[in-house]
Amino acid sequence: MTSDPALAETNIHLRARVRDRELIDQAAELTGTNRSQFMLASALKEAKAVLLDQTTVMADAKAFRSILDWMDSPPSREQEDGVNRLMAVRPPWSRE
Repeated sequence: MTSDPALAETNIHLRARVRDRELIDQAAELTGTNRSQFMLASALKEAKAVLLDQTTVMADAKAFRSILDWMDSPPSREQEDGVNRLMAVRPPWSRE
């Protein structure tokens, strides 16, 4: 969970209660990171989760029915190949 300090380009400041800072420091110590590294990693993890969970598709009733029918139908070979290609791509935030 370490980060490369050479890549840091900006500061992020926030105020916290003492007990919150102590809790964060305790967790950071257990993960072998400092407060800043722990907070940035935690914030990035949550930000990614929020963005991935907040995808909205707007459609009228006819389009919605068409989408549901399409989703209920078995995938074509081309669709299966496309999903396999997507699954093979590492997300930009992955460092593994």
